[in-house]
Amino acid sequence: MVLSSANKMIDFRLVFSDPGRSFYSSGDKLSGSVQLEAAQPCRVTGLRVTAAGCARVDHRGGKNRKSRSQEVEYLKYEEELRLEEQLARDSDGCFLVRPGKAYSFQFGFELPAPGRLVSSYKGKFGYVRYYARAVLDRASQRALQCDREFEVEEPLDVNRPDLLAPASASKQKKVTCMFIPDGQVSISARIDRKGFCEGEDISINAKFENTCSRIVVPKAAIIAKHSYLADGRSKVLRQKLSAVRGNHIISGMCDMWQGKTIRVPKLKPSLLGCDIIQVDYALMLYLHIPGSEKLTLELPLVIGTIPFSGVGSRTSSMSSQARSLGSQAGSLSSWSSFPSAPPSYSNIHRDLRADGPRTPLLHNYDGGEDEEEEEGGLFMRAPELYYPPPPAYSEVDQDTVDPPQVVPVF
Repeated sequence: MVLSSANKMIDFRLVFSDPGRSFYSSGDKLSGSVQLEAAQPCRVTGLRVTAAGCARVDHRGGKNRKSRSQEVEYLKYEEELRLEEQLARDSDGCFLVRPGKAYSFQFGFELPAPGRLVSSYKGKFGYVRYYARAVLDRASQRALQCDREFEVEEPLDVNRPDLLAPASASKQKKVTCMFIPDGQVSISARIDRKGFCEGEDISINAKFENTCSRIVVPKAAIIAKHSYLADGRSKVLRQKLSAVRGNHIISGMCDMWQGKTIRVPKLKPSLLGCDIIQVDYALMLYLHIPGSEKLTLELPLVIGTIPFSGVGSRTSSMSSQARSLGSQAGSLSSWSSFPSAPPSYSNIHRDLRADGPRTPLLHNYDGGEDEEEEEGGLFMRAPELYYPPPPAYSEVDQDTVDPPQVVPVF
């Protein structure tokens, strides 16, 4: 903060010792200095530094659109700086700041222990804000003050046992057409763990089944849910961050996702410790059903700051399993001397989803959030019943290759 000579101060600002630092955490020490420079002789009575941090929510709700607000304090600190070490006193006991000389007064304090702070946040209806403030008290004049904000980010380790546990769920829905039952759709999904960090891939194992007469589309998305609480009333905002989709599923068919991935985009970690603001994440899997509401299924996610560290051990265990399977395959090779039976037509897969022209039966008037992504609506495919010939095989008379050994009996 630079002041004009009319206020008798040309420089009054608060500077942190490490200006390039992006954030602080619980237990860290925050230090800096207050810079002073006067244009004319200035009499001051004191200089203090305060630090504060709070969460605040402001929103309107209810029938009367009543304004509601609530605030929770997480940091409060105050320090009186010692001016007598650099400034002389006048006859009235005030400190005299002489012009043409720059003064620097040091300060420092330690942030509260873990569990007492929450990460900085800024949303539509609330925020969590931290700042340091310098207040200069002047004789016979109003006090001057300058502020400087700083970010707080609490570490969140995704290697905690509860975040390494898998999450799974299943859900189904009956579909109707003009109040007439039209089959059902279902989703079963599983992820290996709940904790992830920015840039990591979430591996999805899921099964989508369709027994209704419509063509459905499976999709998955990472969802953020922002919850604001004020005066006992809450307001929730949902936001879709990234999404993937699968293939169309016609009637009577299913789609399997085995390790389909979706990447965690750049976003703020989960905000879990605040009393009035909460930011949760979830992996939402859903089926887009033309002419009906979506079937949705959510699996909880926690976005942390310390990434998953079990990749090496997991890879080694997978390679050891592959080696054991390879040794088992080698031991089974000794049974290959017996010729296998010819394949049966009953084991040949009959593909009913052959590529071909599609005739639209019903356009999609769902009007959902993914309307621009759809390729039409309901389609009919004319399946081609095609039976490929059985694989070629050879039948060899074992007796002609390896004649039996005759053992004389006495």
